[in-house]
Amino acid sequence: PDFKGRDMGVSMSDILALLKQSKSKNKVVILDCCFSGKFGELGVISSNETVLGEGVTIMTASSRDQYAVEDGITGHGVFTELLIQGLLGGAADVGGNITPASLYSFVDQSLGAWEQRPLFKTNISRFLPIRTIKPKVPIEVLRKLSDYFQNPDSEYSLDPSFEFTNNPEYKIEIKEPYAKDVNINKFKELQLYESVGLIEPVDEEHMYFAAMNSKSCRLTPLGLHYWKLSKDKRF
Repeated sequence: PDFKGRDMGVSMSDILALLKQSKSKNKVVILDCCFSGKFGELGVISSNETVLGEGVTIMTASSRDQYAVEDGITGHGVFTELLIQGLLGGAADVGGNITPASLYSFVDQSLGAWEQRPLFKTNISRFLPIRTIKPKVPIEVLRKLSDYFQNPDSEYSLDPSFEFTNNPEYKIEIKEPYAKDVNINKFKELQLYESVGLIEPVDEEHMYFAAMNSKSCRLTPLGLHYWKLSKDKRF
């Protein structure tokens, strides 16, 4: 936006040269601009500057001949908004790790509602996390998975004794306002949203108790993205 006269900004060859000079083992370039997929292409400029150096990863908002769509709500590109949501947790694996590959995968799948296609170019043998957040499943609990299931096709039997409210200490009582069909149907839909990670109860572990204790639910980082798609009628 600050382009003036013949000022062409920073050339691709300059950026690639700086990447090669860097001693960092992992270098990530993120470009949210039109025609950004051209960056790093062979044949764009002569010499070996076009070849990605070791440890370099490039993520672009669009292909070499596509525009990058702006987000009218947030004031920046759709690609950037998805990167933010991915870094907030949408791109995290079970252990809470967010790598360039998982971040790109999150953006690529989410951009399915738009025509622009992000590109991913890399020359790296092993991805290190860009960010690590608190995992949904603690590592110590994740390690016990093979204790519960001895084989890949094993089933772990459950019974009412697993439900903590199924206890004489808990007295189930009816509360006002009493059940209404219209709200019951809404709650079923909200529970479906929760089952795929789009919403979460606030200050409660389960949606059931959020309702019974007059608490609320909220969008997750992933849910925020799909909320925007819904508002824009993109699916």
